[in-house]
Amino acid sequence: MIKKLFLVLIAAAAIGLFFHFNLHQLLTLEGLKGSMDQFSQYKEQSPLLVFGGFFLLYVVVTALSLPGAAILTLAAGALFGLVEGLLVASFASTVGATLAFLVSRYLLRDTIKQRFPERLDAIDAGVEKEGGFYLFTLRLVPVFPFFLINLLMGVTAIKAWTFYWVSQIGMLAGTFVFVNAGTQLAQIESLSGILSLDLILSFALLGVFPFIAKGILNVFKKRRVYKNYTKPKKFDRNMIVIGAGAGGLVTSYIAAAVKAKVTLIEAGEMGGDCLNYGCVPSKAVIKSAKIAEQIRHGEHYGLENAAPQFSFKKVMARVHKVIADIAPHDSVERYTNLGVDVVKGYGKLLDPWTVEIKLNHGGTQTLTARTIVIATGARPFVPPLPGIEETGYVTSDTLWTKFAELEEAPKKLVVLGGGPIGSELAQSFARLGSNVTQVEMAERIMIKEDLEVSTFAHEALIESGVNILTSHQALRCEARDGKKFIVVKHNDTEIDIEYDELLCAVGRSARLKGYGLEELGIETNRTVVTNEYLETLYPNIFAAGDIVGPYQFTHVAAHQGWYAAVNGLFGNLKKFKVDYRVIPWTTFIDPEVARVGLNEQDAIDKGIDYEITRFEFEELDRAITDSATKGFIKVITPKGKDKILGVTVVSEHAGDLIAEFVLAMKHGLGLNKILGTIHSYPTWAEGNKYAAGEWKRAHAPEKVLSMLEKYHAWRRG
Repeated sequence: MIKKLFLVLIAAAAIGLFFHFNLHQLLTLEGLKGSMDQFSQYKEQSPLLVFGGFFLLYVVVTALSLPGAAILTLAAGALFGLVEGLLVASFASTVGATLAFLVSRYLLRDTIKQRFPERLDAIDAGVEKEGGFYLFTLRLVPVFPFFLINLLMGVTAIKAWTFYWVSQIGMLAGTFVFVNAGTQLAQIESLSGILSLDLILSFALLGVFPFIAKGILNVFKKRRVYKNYTKPKKFDRNMIVIGAGAGGLVTSYIAAAVKAKVTLIEAGEMGGDCLNYGCVPSKAVIKSAKIAEQIRHGEHYGLENAAPQFSFKKVMARVHKVIADIAPHDSVERYTNLGVDVVKGYGKLLDPWTVEIKLNHGGTQTLTARTIVIATGARPFVPPLPGIEETGYVTSDTLWTKFAELEEAPKKLVVLGGGPIGSELAQSFARLGSNVTQVEMAERIMIKEDLEVSTFAHEALIESGVNILTSHQALRCEARDGKKFIVVKHNDTEIDIEYDELLCAVGRSARLKGYGLEELGIETNRTVVTNEYLETLYPNIFAAGDIVGPYQFTHVAAHQGWYAAVNGLFGNLKKFKVDYRVIPWTTFIDPEVARVGLNEQDAIDKGIDYEITRFEFEELDRAITDSATKGFIKVITPKGKDKILGVTVVSEHAGDLIAEFVLAMKHGLGLNKILGTIHSYPTWAEGNKYAAGEWKRAHAPEKVLSMLEKYHAWRRG
């Protein structure tokens, strides 16, 4: 901070001296003309000294963003002629501009990044890809003040070397015009006479040229990508979608809604993993487990504690009934009625426009489409532990079928993984009677959350009966004397853990094999590589959902489905970049953990000057009536501002409560707006309002309140 202040003082002193000694009068057209004879004499006496001094003066004027750079460029032509003048003006202006750029970056970038982190991140992402083009265009068009360009580009993440050489080339044309005009200084009456309207328009057209060139290159790039394939003259469909999970369903639904002819291909169950193996069945079993836990602790509600009486088989039967009840929402019949051609089978790309379908009932079908969307989802990742295949395991996909056959919950259940899925299922099956041991290699469970939240979740699971082993690395599985063990390592010591069932919940991997991606050369790196429009290597082949990432959530897959449909069908007219700015997620342990935007650790990592506002649910009337006061709302805001950078909610119904903050962040509404919104009493949603009230109370205008106190005292006489 002291160094920055010192630099500002030096710059301010230099600018002050510049104006104090009336040097700015020399950098006018009249001043230049009046001084030319004297400068010419100096040049004849000491040409190198004048050349070096002029170069240094030009650098200082440009670096300090002082008025007069245009006059100095004219002077370069008048003093040194076209060639030497162009040389000195071009390099001096670029060096000075780069110094101004570096000073701006040093003084301003960190401060602006702390105050506007999301906006600057978005700008940086654009500059990383197109920064050179944008800067080149700005340099070519004299309408934009060059000193302002220097300062603004310093705030971005463009590399200093890129800024230098692009500026050197981009300013060359304008510098040439002024230096050339300076060689005939006597005929110049005003600076506006140098830049005629025709010349400005010519520069503007020149500025557009890089983008025209880029467009032409893109055309050639597309031709090169497709050069080994023959594009059909006609297409059977406007769009083919492979995979009927959340991403594929939304994509095909939108395509049908805008009257496109679309085929949806799915070999398995409609609805994908979320309906059949993930979100739906897990939430169903979580609810049953929660009721069982409430019965055990009836005293919390003025009732008697009791051991819940239930049939595990009936609990699992209810899970499958829930799936069956929701299935019609995603059924073949519903989507057929919506106008989607649903084909049951395995789709494989033969070329960029052709899909071969191996039908479930036998035979094959081949279809062509102008646009193809891959939405094949992900599957649970099973770590390659020695002995795991021999001893057996279940995943979040397969446990619903296997456990449905059991009369009671597994006596000894090991859950491998401390993420959201592992934590949800560990707590649920512990509440349903299993002796659960949760093994996590990291130092804590739910590692992506704040330490405070992770600790809270840890304690909640322990309270439910889960034995949590963090910093334990799984080594192998073994069978001995009819018993099964997983061997884990902790502090260089191996520990044997006996189990009846092993649940692998260490993450999910994208389904990439068998769809023709490799044969077409579509790049995959754990997921399908796409651009910001969800286009793959081939601009007519898109991907959406878990196969893309970066968030493996059903709601994100649906979100991407909209972009895949719109960009795939109308991208020739207008394309939309996928917006990942406001993504909520919820872990459905009890109490739930929901989050949107930054958490505290994110803010620290990004170097944001932030503050935290908290509201404890023990203060909420509705939480007290429900005997569910554990939890809090934690809001991250910039220092002194009510703008919401991120929110974490830990409570019952946290996944529902977070929605108000998601809406606020999406539309730029601050905590003051939430505070000014009426919330029904007594509801859980009031917690959001009270959190906003805590922020307001912490930022009360003390001076104004003091004056009001005196005013009211005066009114009382």
